[in-house]
Amino acid sequence: MALKDYSDEFKADAVALYESTPGATYKSIAADLGVNRATLREWVLRDRTRRGVSAASAKPAVGHRAAVAPSDPDERVRQLEARVAELEASERKLATERDILRKAAKYFAGETNW
Repeated sequence: MALKDYSDEFKADAVALYESTPGATYKSIAADLGVNRATLREWVLRDRTRRGVSAASAKPAVGHRAAVAPSDPDERVRQLEARVAELEASERKLATERDILRKAAKYFAGETNW
């Protein structure tokens, strides 16, 4: 089996997508991008080592929101801030996916010039 050679830009985009996706697994992101799970994991670990970030603090776990609205205004504010952070992370994920797809479309459009 031939090894694929991915650009540094693609690797960085894949790592950014994984890191910005709450609750993502290596398997799910790798499947979305069409790469091997172990390959994506290696890219992420290498990036974390380069940045000096430990695996435990790199990606916080996604918590469940309370089903009942709290009567304490401070708790309500905390919940809303957590929801805003979750939505911003989702927006970053979608923007990263869009950028990856645009780059891929541009690359493949250039390859069709026979």
